[in-house]
Amino acid sequence: MTARHAHPLMQGRAVGLSPAAATLLEAAAVALDRQQPEAAAAALARVLALEPDCAEALRMRGLLHHLQGDFPRALALLRQAHDLRPGDALIRMNLATSLYASGDAEAAVSWLRRACAMVPDFAPAWFNLGKMYMLRGRPAGAITALQRTLDIDPEHVPARIVLAQAQADLGMATLASVNYREVLRRQPSQATAWFGLASLDVERFSEADVVQLQQQLRVPQATIAARVSLGFALVRALEDQADPRAALRALHKANALQQRQLNWNPMLASARVDEIIKAFPEPVQATDPTLGDGVIFIVALPQSGSLLTEQILAAHPQAVAADELVDLQQILDAESERRRQPFPQWVGSATAADWSRLGQAYLARIEGRRGHTSRFIDRNLSNWQLVGAALAMLPGACVVNSRRDAFESCFACYRQLFVSGSEFSYDLDHMVSYWRDYDRLSRHWQQLFPARFLEHDYESWLADPAARVRRLLEFCGLPFDPDCVQPARAASGAHTPGGISTEQLLRRDSARSAWYGDGLQRLRALLRPVTSP
Repeated sequence: MTARHAHPLMQGRAVGLSPAAATLLEAAAVALDRQQPEAAAAALARVLALEPDCAEALRMRGLLHHLQGDFPRALALLRQAHDLRPGDALIRMNLATSLYASGDAEAAVSWLRRACAMVPDFAPAWFNLGKMYMLRGRPAGAITALQRTLDIDPEHVPARIVLAQAQADLGMATLASVNYREVLRRQPSQATAWFGLASLDVERFSEADVVQLQQQLRVPQATIAARVSLGFALVRALEDQADPRAALRALHKANALQQRQLNWNPMLASARVDEIIKAFPEPVQATDPTLGDGVIFIVALPQSGSLLTEQILAAHPQAVAADELVDLQQILDAESERRRQPFPQWVGSATAADWSRLGQAYLARIEGRRGHTSRFIDRNLSNWQLVGAALAMLPGACVVNSRRDAFESCFACYRQLFVSGSEFSYDLDHMVSYWRDYDRLSRHWQQLFPARFLEHDYESWLADPAARVRRLLEFCGLPFDPDCVQPARAASGAHTPGGISTEQLLRRDSARSAWYGDGLQRLRALLRPVTSP
């Protein structure tokens, strides 16, 4: 079922058309396959001139607009096609993907589930449903849909990759490893599978794996993205082979390749932090000091234990967590657009009433997620720059800054290939500059909001978990609960994608940094002016 016309639903799409229209429709399909949008659009326009009610031409034109990012136009065309052919599961599937891209995830899932029910053996519909479940943070639902995909089409490599990702997310690392290995048996050059495998703590790479990864890195046709993923996987493989020098060389090379694709400017990043400090010289006077009571913002650098902090708090019966929310940033972006000034330039002209209005907008957004709990946890790694705005909007809220030793944080970031963001982490100088900006802004927030901004240090927690948890809960206005001292059980046993607890992951990262020894002297030297007394 890997060929374009393998399923009967994909065949006979031109039935009922004139020979000329059918020929043009086939030409449009070929142009779409070859990623020639202008040729496809021209052919479809001619089809619709001959056959204005051709549902397939409307579907393909909608798909073309979707690929070009024009989702409203795509939806209009796909709805028109659906009205003409309401029993067509392919049209329904395409409509669902455009609905999802437009932000209507609930409707998208509903339409896709109906498409799967209409044609139970149509693998693409099940695959798209599995991807949607993954994007919505529902890996259990994704596993069901993706296993159904593979029952229908065992050769569906993308479905097997996403299935492995879903299994890893649920801590089923051994099953994930089996599926990644199966992908590599079929496609040894599949960089996503290599990188996924390297993310699993249960996996151990062999010498043969090292050789194969090195061979794939030498393939001229490999894309830069593939080389980066293969490079980071090679780092893990060389670590498993106890070769720190080779592993560090591979790490520097992979990071340099990734950094060249980005446009990170550390001077601009530092200037933005300067602007933020200048914009918030003192706390904003609130109209209602209790607004936002019970909201807990967790801020941090990546790889610094923020998920562990969230797990500790989420284990409390009076708290609920909503991972990686973007609501705060979106509200500030909308205000910037309304004022036609970027944040934080407009902060000085904002009144107490403005901040209250923004705070009310935030509370309205989280109302459904918060339920009846007294504490709502909002963790987002970008929000360390937005603390001043968050506490101006929500004077009753508090902020927990989840910190880790500077060297360990920086090295853990440098060793990690992030799915998106964290552009600063692929160069040691950029990484240290970013850490310095974070550190000085954190100190500013601590001075500005001493009663509402808590430094929660990972190493201190590790030395005395019970005492640090008591301190954290007290700061958040929560009574002590012994379940919060056990992070492995926290948040219903939440796991990292590698199938281990966050605590174990951080311990493992520290062990790796020690294993590299003198190879990391440059990073230590860059941090020395910051960390020395």
